Amino acid sequence: MKWFYPLLAHRSVLWLLLIVNVIGTIYGYIWYRYQLAETPPIFLPFVPDSPTASLFFVLVLIAFLLGRHFPLLEALAIVTLVKYGVWAVVMNLLVWKVTGTLDVAGWMLIISHGAMAVEGILYAPFYRFRLPHLAFAAVWTLHNDIIDYVFGMMPRYSVLNQYMPPIGYFTFWLSIISIAISYMLCVRKGRLFLSLN
Repeated sequence: MKWFYPLLAHRSVLWLLLIVNVIGTIYGYIWYRYQLAETPPIFLPFVPDSPTASLFFVLVLIAFLLGRHFPLLEALAIVTLVKYGVWAVVMNLLVWKVTGTLDVAGWMLIISHGAMAVEGILYAPFYRFRLPHLAFAAVWTLHNDIIDYVFGMMPRYSVLNQYMPPIGYFTFWLSIISIAISYMLCVRKGRLFLSLN
């Protein structure tokens, strides 16, 4: 395992991840284009969940490449990458269960969002945020749940419309779990703490 974290910290790996995440972020915002066109302006920052999560990570990677840390962005990145990575995997598996089929785009979403959750966790030892940063990320994430499931701004999966109440309940607890994971991996005493240098 000694070779693994230095590999993650290698500049070529950081550049590769940056390129992949920039492409994924752009694609994600394009995927939301129709919903964003109908979204009231006040809700715009909270609608494109997954691309915003990957945008946070893009900014974290840029900071890493510059030899810097942006703790607030690191906290937002890990919480939202884990939450929306797992969420999209579960939702697409639910689409498969409900319809009995899943197209290529659905499988691509499962793979790409699963990778989002994994990369968020893998880089946890390099993050430098503290409890106030995590508290801000927690408020952002839980506020986003309210925007999605109280004001109806959740990502659109028409075949799942009848399941919105249990999906909202699942999403709330997924937020709590993502915050707890972020605390365990990045804030608590005795956590794994590595340098990029």
